This record gives sequence, C-alpha cells and structure tokens, in this order.
Amino acid sequence: MKVWAKAAVSVGLLGLLFALLPLSDVRAAFARMPISVWFGVLGLFALGHLAGVQKWRLLLQAGRGHIAYADAVRCYGAGLFANLCLPSIVGGDVLRAMMAGRITGRMEAAFLSSIMDRVIDVATLAILITAGALTARRSLPGWGGEVLTATIAIVGAIALFAVPFVLRRPLARWPRKLRRPLGRALVALRHLAERPGNAIAALGISISIQTLFVLLNVWIGRQLGINLALPLWFMAWPLAKVAGLMPISLGGLAVRDATFGAILLPLGVPMTTGVVAALVWQTVMIAGGLLGGLAWWTLTRMRTHGVASWRDLLAGGHRGRPYEAGEANRPYEAGEANRPYEAGEASRPRETTTNG
Repeated sequence: MKVWAKAAVSVGLLGLLFALLPLSDVRAAFARMPISVWFGVLGLFALGHLAGVQKWRLLLQAGRGHIAYADAVRCYGAGLFANLCLPSIVGGDVLRAMMAGRITGRMEAAFLSSIMDRVIDVATLAILITAGALTARRSLPGWGGEVLTATIAIVGAIALFAVPFVLRRPLARWPRKLRRPLGRALVALRHLAERPGNAIAALGISISIQTLFVLLNVWIGRQLGINLALPLWFMAWPLAKVAGLMPISLGGLAVRDATFGAILLPLGVPMTTGVVAALVWQTVMIAGGLLGGLAWWTLTRMRTHGVASWRDLLAGGHRGRPYEAGEANRPYEAGEANRPYEAGEASRPRETTTNG
C-alpha cells in the first residue's frame, strides 16, 4: 500500500472520529487525565523499552551477533524515533538493523533479529488475547461469554490448521509478494529453534513488557472513568494493537484508536472515552519515540567525542580518539578516552606495533 494511501486512511479516519464524536466530550475526557499520571506512564513506558533492548540483544546473539548494551540502546532508540518519521514500524526496524549490522559486522543476523523480535511480539499478543478472552468470559454481559468461547474455539482450530500449512508449503507456491516476508520469517524461526534458551528468555521478556503496557493502559483508563475487569483489558488492548499492525495506515494511527473504542463500546464504555484513552496512549508513544531519538543523539555524540557520561558531553569534554571500522565495542585504554587530538591525528590511522 502506497504511503499517500496510508496517510489518507489515518487522516481520514481521525477526521471522521472527531467529526462524529462530540467535541465537548473529547475535551472533558482529556481534561480528566492528570499530567502527573501521564509522566508516570511515560517513565514506565521507557523502562519497558529498556527491557526490550535486552530482548533484542538476546535475539541478535541467537544469530551470533554481539553488541554492547550502550550501542544496542543507541540502535533501538534510533528505531523508535524513526517510527515517528517513517510510514510504518517496519522502517524503524530496518534502521535499527542497519545500524546494528554495521556495528557487529553481521548484517544478516541484525535483520533476522528484527524479524524474530516482531514474530515474538505477535506471538505474545496472541497469548495475551487468548488468556484475556478465556478469563473474561464471565465478565461479559448476556450471550457475550458464549460467543467469545465459540470464537476462541474457531480461531484456535484455524491456527492449528494454518501453522503446519504455512510451515510445510513450498515458498515457490506462494504469491510473489508474500515469498520474501514468509521466507525471512521462516529463517528467523529456524534460528530461534537453534537457540531455544534465547527464544524462551526473549518470549518471557516480551510477555512482561506487553503485560506492563496493558497495565499502563488500565492506569490511563481508570483516570478517564473506564472501570472494566482486568481480563477484558488483556483482551481488548492487544486486539487493538494487532489492528494497528495492519499495513493500512501510518504506524497504526487512528486505526488502533478507532478499534479500541469500538471494542469497548459493547462493554458499556462510551466511544469518546475509549478513543481518547487510545489517543492518550498515542501521545505516550510519540513522547517515547522522541526520548529514543534523544538517546540516539546523546549516545552517538558520546561515542564520537569519547566521553564517559552525558555530563561530560554537556560540559564540552575533550574529544577522544574516534572509532575506526570494526571498533564499535572496543573499550578505550586507560586515559585514552579523554586524550586530546594531536596535530594531524584526526585523519591519521592508528599505528600498529609488533612485538619481537
């Protein structure tokens, strides 16, 4: 789908939402959100992504790519920031993979780690939706519980049939547009199977992160007057996130928000309140992307200037020896980080010595 078409979907759907929803109700819902709670949600959102950095490092190690945590934060932050500027979250994954590939010298492992990251996140959302739906049946009014039980059974049966079909079907028999993404996903699954310890650890971290994000949305919802049973949140929020992953809008903008409001509407939550809750979360994600960009810029400057902390960077510390190709994870020698340049040294390659 073309970028302009995705932009048209997001802008058109946002315009439709604000045209249909009473503006006074939208203002009143936003006014109920305390700024202190918003900053608290943002801080925990950032901590969740710091855990996501470690999850991604585990997947990168599964492809025999090794990267220091600071460099991983820099690449991850660049990806988060790129998600604000590029038409889909895939663009951020590509930037993150390219940066990691240059640092580690293993470009294929870097790209596969990003694919494995997405595969595990989607599996996590499926786990949360299933668990939430199974435990939320008694919380639904009327025939909702029976309908939900039947839906779970049908989807489960389709999944049991579809997964072996996808894994066994030759790539040559798939449509051309699907061959490359399916091929990459299958290769990523093979790498995960070869490192089950990394895969299990990454899945555990992913479940913890997504659980945290659900609870943060519960916190937002409580401020706006949404008092649903907790299992319903674990069903509704991941479903809206899955809808936002569909490649029909700019990073899921408006699609995720409208879906969340529509899911909560039969549960007795006004459409306005549900959409505003999703939009508040959208502002948190935007702020998180800006924090990722700040981390990218700060760590890149520190890496370039050879300073040990951000305070030294703000103080205008001395420049150290710049990195050379393949030196991404090389520690500085004692006293080297703050050693100033000598005349003509900026473009002079490092001299090597041999013993004996």
